[in-house]
Amino acid sequence: MKKVLGMLAALLVAGASIPYFKYQRQVQPPGSGGQHYFVVDETMWQHARPDLSDLRLYSAEKEVPYSLQIESGSSETEQKEFRVLQPATVAGKTQFLLDVSGVAEYDRVELELATKNYVAHARVQGQDDPHGGSWAALGTTTLYDLSDEKLGHNSTLQIPLSTYKYLRVTIDGSVKPYDVHSGTAGITRASKAVWRTISGSPHQAQLAKDTVVTFSVPENVPIERIIFEIDPAQGNFQREIGFQGDQDQYLGSGEISRVHIQRSGQKIDVEKTALEVGAAGQRTLKAIIHNGDDQPLKITGANLQQYERRIYFDSLPGEEYTLYYSDKKLGGPVHDYAKLFQKDAGASQAALGDEEMNAAYTGRPDDRPWSERHPAVLWAAIVTAVLILGAIALKSMRNPN
Repeated sequence: MKKVLGMLAALLVAGASIPYFKYQRQVQPPGSGGQHYFVVDETMWQHARPDLSDLRLYSAEKEVPYSLQIESGSSETEQKEFRVLQPATVAGKTQFLLDVSGVAEYDRVELELATKNYVAHARVQGQDDPHGGSWAALGTTTLYDLSDEKLGHNSTLQIPLSTYKYLRVTIDGSVKPYDVHSGTAGITRASKAVWRTISGSPHQAQLAKDTVVTFSVPENVPIERIIFEIDPAQGNFQREIGFQGDQDQYLGSGEISRVHIQRSGQKIDVEKTALEVGAAGQRTLKAIIHNGDDQPLKITGANLQQYERRIYFDSLPGEEYTLYYSDKKLGGPVHDYAKLFQKDAGASQAALGDEEMNAAYTGRPDDRPWSERHPAVLWAAIVTAVLILGAIALKSMRNPN
C-alpha cells in the first residue's frame, strides 16, 4: 500500500503546473478560430527540454491540447521490374519496348544500362497495344554517364504520370541494343519538407587539400541539413564531404555537384548543393570538403537548416494563449488531440511573443530524499555516532572487567 501511495505522489509531483515553468511566451493566433500553429525557434530550444516534451499551452488556467509535428515531408515509392522487349536498331538509333503492364501507374522508369561515358537523348512513347500504329509522346530525357570525369550519371526516364501498358523508347548516341539489360518502373508520392534556416555565419579554412567549413550550433538545436552556395562562375565539380561533431566524431558524408555540359548536341544541367546530416546535441559542426587535386570550391555561403517543428492547436475567437516551458522534470503530454491529429491544410501561423520569465514561477518542490537535502546534518550525525562509539570502545579497553 505504501509503495502504491508513493508512486501516486511521484506522479502528482511530476504533473504540469504553471508555477513549475520558468519561461513563458504569448501566442497570438489570427482573429478567427480554428486550427493554428506556431514554429519552435532557437530561443525555445535554448531553455526547453531537448525533446520539447515540457512545452505546455494554456488559456488562462486551462491546459490546451496540442500536437507537435516535424515537417520532414514524406515519400512513398512503389517500383516493379519490367521486361525489355525487341531491342533493335531502327534508323540508326536503339529502340526497344518496355512491358509495364504489371504497374498500375508510374512517372519514372529506371534503366539498367551497360554503357559508360556517354551522353544520349531518349524519347518515350506510350501505347496499350504493342503492335498499335499510334503512340502517344511522353517526353524526352537526357541520359548520361560521366564516370571518367567523376560527374555522376543518370539513367532515369522522367515522364508524366501514365498508365500505358507498353512504352517505346528510342535512344540515340552510343547506347546499343545489347546495352539495355533491365529496369524498374514506379511512382513516388511525396509531400515536401519545410526547412528552417538556423542563424549564424560559418568559418572557412583550408587544410592541405581539404576545405573545412565550421559552424557554431545554438544550444540544443538539432541540425538536419547543410546547404552550400557556390559561386556561379565555378565550373563543373563533384566533391565528397565528410561531417564531424564536437569531438571530431564522424557524423556522416555526402556529395555535392554541378554539371552543366553539352555533348553531342545534348545538354545536361544538374546541381546538388544541399546535403542532409544528423547533428543533434552538437555545439560545433564541421563540413570537410575533399578537393583532391582540384582547386578549392568558391564557396560564397553556407547555412544550417532543420525541419520546422510546428505546434498545432485549436483556438477559439477572443481567447488568449500562453506557452510555458523549462520544467526539466516534466514528461510529454498525453492528449487525444495528438493521437487523433488531422492537419488542416488551411491552418495559419500564430505569432509568438518575446520570451519572458514566468512571474508565477516557484520551481518544483524538492522531492529528493531527506539525506540528500540535508547532507551536512547527516554527516554531523555520522561523525557524532563514530565519536560516541569510539569513546565507548576506548572505555571498554581501559576497564576490561
